[in-house]
Amino acid sequence: MKSLLRNVSTLKPKTKLSTKLLPLIHQTLSKPFSQSTTIPTKQERVRDHGYDNYMEVEKKIRKVVKFHSLILSQPQNTIPISLLDTLARRLGLGFKQHEPGAFLLKFPHVFEVYEHPVQRILYCRLTRKALDQIRDEQEAVLSQIPDAVTRLRKLVMMSNTGRIRLEHVRIARSEFGLPDDFEYSVILKHPEFFRLVDADETRDKYIEIVGREQSLSVCAIERVREVEYRTKGIDAEDVRFSFVVNFPPGFKIGKYFRIAVWKWQRLPYWSPYEDISGYDLRSLEAQKRLEKRAVACIHELLSLTVEKKITLERIAHFRNVLCLPKRLKEFLLQHQGIFYISTRGNYGKLHTVFLREAYKRGELVEPNEVYLARRKLAELVLMSPRKAKVDAELVRYRNGFDDEDDDDDSE
Repeated sequence: MKSLLRNVSTLKPKTKLSTKLLPLIHQTLSKPFSQSTTIPTKQERVRDHGYDNYMEVEKKIRKVVKFHSLILSQPQNTIPISLLDTLARRLGLGFKQHEPGAFLLKFPHVFEVYEHPVQRILYCRLTRKALDQIRDEQEAVLSQIPDAVTRLRKLVMMSNTGRIRLEHVRIARSEFGLPDDFEYSVILKHPEFFRLVDADETRDKYIEIVGREQSLSVCAIERVREVEYRTKGIDAEDVRFSFVVNFPPGFKIGKYFRIAVWKWQRLPYWSPYEDISGYDLRSLEAQKRLEKRAVACIHELLSLTVEKKITLERIAHFRNVLCLPKRLKEFLLQHQGIFYISTRGNYGKLHTVFLREAYKRGELVEPNEVYLARRKLAELVLMSPRKAKVDAELVRYRNGFDDEDDDDDSE
């Protein structure tokens, strides 16, 4: 009993933090958490084909979007087919000679290849459907700027210093639903929430939070727990610190593993929005809580994205400010019931992390306007080329039919 009270006392916040303890805290936060967890550390990744198939479509969409930007950057938003090889090589799209043109022909609902009436050479432009999709996505991003402001405030509040590097947010702006000019439209336009500061030692800019609003400190998982407690009648002690766990098909769950997960679910931890600089983190109990806090930080980070997914490489940009472990991939594999890592999409070089509970049958459980606008592009990519040919022939048929009617009327 005395040892238990001793462990609890070490977790209480200190009123005065000595300067000698600060380096120790930083060293503790930088340690890998694999040694302190009760869940087996070495877990083999079990594939979930639903997420992998999602990323196969995403791989095509990434290349299509790059061609989008390329075409829209040209005069009159058109580009000669003869220049595609050179420009695609500069973009690093991984195409061989003459492959870019063949790639565009696979998606006639997105790209339109036509012959220039004067120069008699082939050009490419975006179809009307593709231009409408781009406009819808831009309008969706602009319409939800208030939500983007809240997401960015919560992201900065999660950092252990109250600041986040501007460049890291810029790289991940698409995932967080931020417009391209977010530095002005989101940060500088809301000085009551943010301020931009220059680092003393470098020229890097940082986003700092102006005041902390207590209502924003509620995590997404806390709202899920409240719903489960009220609707399903789960015991309050079991759901108080638990996460939604849904293992992929084929994942082997033994008796001892199930017990370890049950114990881990009941383990208390510090909130991602809580300042932990005043805690003594040297005990084994504190290490376990710190590990579970890292899971909560990644869970909250994914919840702040518009599609509830983000690449592992971009999570690594926020590793230091969120006190995440160094070996992120191995760490996430310990919790495959909460997250899923897909290696599809860039020949195994890109790792995309999904929040499993946010998806059902390949779709977001709670879709938003930006997500729906982006899914329209996926629909255009997946639409059959044969249908595009039929539509074109139907248009020509109708135009010819109208001309005949006009001739009959003139007679």
